Order: sequence, then structure tokens, then C-alpha cells
Amino acid sequence: MADRGRPKKVDGTQFLPEKYSIGNELLSSIVVFLVALPLCMGIALASGVPPALGLISGVVGGLVVGFLSGSPLQVSGPAAGLAVIVWEIVQKHGIDGLAVALVLAGIIQAAAGAFGFGQVFRAITPAVIYGMLAGIGVLIFASQFHMMVDDVPRSNGIQNLLSIPEAIYKGVSSDGDQAHHLAAIIGLLTIGSLLLWKRFHPKRLSLLPAPLVAVVVGTSAAALFQFPVLFVEIPHDMLSTIQFFKFSDLNRLGDWALVVSALTIAFVASAETLLSAAAVDQMHNGVRTNYDRELIAQGVGNTLCGVFGALPMTGVIVRSSANVQAGAKTRLSAIFHGLWILVVVLLFPELLSIIPRASLAAILVYTGYKLVDWKQIQLLKKYGRFPVVIYAVTLVGIVATDLLTGVIVGVVLSLIKVLWAASHLEIEVKHNVNVGRVEMTLLGSATFLRLPQLSEALEDLPRDAEVHINLNRLRYIDHACIELLSNWENQRKSDGGHLVMERKDLLDRCLDSSYGRQYIP
Repeated sequence: MADRGRPKKVDGTQFLPEKYSIGNELLSSIVVFLVALPLCMGIALASGVPPALGLISGVVGGLVVGFLSGSPLQVSGPAAGLAVIVWEIVQKHGIDGLAVALVLAGIIQAAAGAFGFGQVFRAITPAVIYGMLAGIGVLIFASQFHMMVDDVPRSNGIQNLLSIPEAIYKGVSSDGDQAHHLAAIIGLLTIGSLLLWKRFHPKRLSLLPAPLVAVVVGTSAAALFQFPVLFVEIPHDMLSTIQFFKFSDLNRLGDWALVVSALTIAFVASAETLLSAAAVDQMHNGVRTNYDRELIAQGVGNTLCGVFGALPMTGVIVRSSANVQAGAKTRLSAIFHGLWILVVVLLFPELLSIIPRASLAAILVYTGYKLVDWKQIQLLKKYGRFPVVIYAVTLVGIVATDLLTGVIVGVVLSLIKVLWAASHLEIEVKHNVNVGRVEMTLLGSATFLRLPQLSEALEDLPRDAEVHINLNRLRYIDHACIELLSNWENQRKSDGGHLVMERKDLLDRCLDSSYGRQYIP
């Protein structure tokens, strides 16, 4: 096990650091592989496509994106955050339509990275991001709750939520032709095993991922008691499942709905990837992420997934954090994890076919619940009520309509908040009757939008008092407000009134200081 030297760089453009251990990277890759395997299949089922398509995306995410990535320790693959979008596309346009949308989305991502938009994609308020993840979590939880009892999800998120009591009834009742209650037992056993392993696992087995342990327990129970439940369907010849993209399908880009779906995938995948990369950077002291390169890598990966007719991918925090915690230092771990997935699906597909669908659905029910992170709501409360409102509106918008609409509403609300803050003006007036003095303090931003408010406040000042106007606590003042104050000052003096206007650094706050000097000596 030898260390190897490489030129040292500060971001993800380097391929390998100065020192690394092949053995350590192999061990880390096995841990990530064990985490990724059930998630790739479960997310595919949640997306309404065969599990094999999720595994193909996992292979591409490891072998291709892992090699090109601008965030060396980030692991890419099918993401729960895109499952809802994919499900809607497949229902409306079929898997062929998904391939077209994914190829276009990948090209958009790669172009955005090539033109240096990596940082721009990160310029989204956390309230919208948390609301988006929570909305996705609610949708995944609701749809997979039905899958966990071997039932079929409803056509939209609201119906899935409203019909959860029906799914619970099926899960506790032994009536009917299908063994829904037995599938529910497998699902509950899986979730229970996952929670118990997370809390009570032996320290020496801490690298063994809880989702894998839970799926093994659920699978073992189904095999031991021979439960007649639904199992994962994996073809013996994985290559036969690949539906290669056909250039003739590009004619479908004339369908505006499909183009919007591609834009949605590009936006959500980019946001989730870059936020995950930023989180991964906080977990280690190694090289930092090159966001543009990461965006290009994701674009290439998603384009290839479209060519192979597979699922879209993002950088995912669960697999990435497992990678860091397992001790990975280089991108080799992510690359090897893709290789292990490929080996399993090509050589041992029968091992995957014994996994109950209810067990994978249970993992995603838990994943959906965790995406609604209540701690983030408490964190947002520290910044006032409006971020919580943005969070809630984004969440409800996603569940009630669709993901893109919900995010757009959240972004619009955020912009309204910014515009309000940028133009908000507070006026404090204190009367000192004993000495006949009035002090007016302006706080915030004095712009033309606040002219009526400022003019009314000036007119309400007593004419026989000595007026002091303090402008030092303004963040900004434009020429319209300066002109109003200057005219009011001249009028006040012509009426014999006494006025003191404190103007420290006022010109620096004016949009055009040369214009401001016309009014302020």
C-alpha cells in the first residue's frame, strides 16, 4: 500500500492529491456502494421506472461523473429529489420522453458550467431550498407509503396524502387478493431495523450502512416466511434493458411541456448538486469544489444517462457523507463504487431479485420523512417570520401543483422580500417638549418609492420647533429623497424655522453624488 505524489492544487480540478492510499479508497468505495445499491433501485421504483435504470445511472455517476467531478469526494447517482419530476414525465411522455428531456437537461448543465454559471446556480435563498426539499420529501413519503404495502401510488401528491388512511387500512387488514398486510410487515420491519441500527450498532460495524442492514433484514424475513409479496424485477441480461436514445426523438422537443421538464431537471439537479458539494466541503479539509467543473461533469453524466434511457442524477449528500466518513481522500472511491454496481448488475442480478419492493419503499418513506427537516424550520425562525413563510409556501406549492411552480413561487416571494428590504424606510420622531426640539431619524433606504411616506412625516413636524434630522443611519438615499429634503430645508428656513440636518457620508449613499451636490452644500 504505497503513497503517491501528485501536484497539489486548491480545488477539484486536480485528479489526485499528493498522498493517497489505494486500499483506503477501495474500502471507502465498498461502503458507498453498499449505501448506493438499495437507493438506486428504490429511487427508480419511486420514479415509476424499472430498478435497472436506477442502477445504470449509479454506474454512470461513479465511472463517468466521479472521474470528471469538480468535487472529488462527492458521490453522484439517482436522487430522491428528482423522483417526483421523473414520475410526472414518465406518466405524460413515457421513458422515451424522459430520455429526450434528460439529454437536453444535461446539455444545459454542461453549458452553464462552461460559461461559468456554477456560482449563479447556488444563488438561491436557503428558505426556498429547504422548502423544495421538504416538498419533495412529502411527495416521496406519500407515494412510497402506498408502495410499502404493495399498493399503487395515486396520480398526484394530494391524492397520495389523502389516501394514506386507505393504505394504512390495507396494511392492517388481511382482506383482499393481495397480501398488503404482509408487505406492511416487511416495510415496518425494514424501518425498525434501520432506526435500531442507527442508534445501537456496534462501533466496530459503524461503517456498515443502516439502509443496507434494513434491506437485508426485510429480505431475510420475506425469504424465511415465504411471504407472497412483490419483489424487485431485475433482468438477467442488464444490457437488454438499455433503450438507447434515438436522434429521431429530438422532434419531440417541439413539445413545450417536455422542454419545461428538461429545464426543471437542469435547475433542480444543479441546485441539489452544488448545495451538496458545499456541504461536503464543510466535512473535510481537502481540496475545495470547483463548481463550474462539477456542473460540467453533471451535465455530461445526465446527457449519457439520457442516451442510455436511464434516470437523471445529482450529487447526493447521503452517499457523499458516507464517502467522507469512510475515510475517502480522492475521487477513486466514487469511481470504484460505480464499478462495483456494474459488477453486481452484470454478474449477480439474481441477488437483487430477492429484495421485496416493500423494503425499498420503506427506505424511501424514511428518506422522505428526513427531507422534511424540522431543525431547518427552527433555524429559519431566527431570521424572522418571512423566511418561514417562504419555506411553507414553497412546500405547499410543490405538493399542491408541481415542483417547478412551487420553486418559482418561493423565488418570487424571496425577490419581493429583497425589494421590500431594499426600499424599506423607518422614520423615528422624538419630541422633547421641554426644550422645544424634535429629532427625526431615518433608517433603512430612502428611495423614490418612499417619497409619500417621507413627505407626510416632514409635513407633520411642528413648525415652531427646532428640528434635527439624522441621516447617518441610512443605508442608501437616492436623488429624489435628497431633493425633497433640500426643498423642505429651504422652505423651512424661509419660514423662519430652525433646522439642523446631519449629513455625514450622505453623498456616498446617493446614486449620483454629482447630482446630490446640487442640493447639499
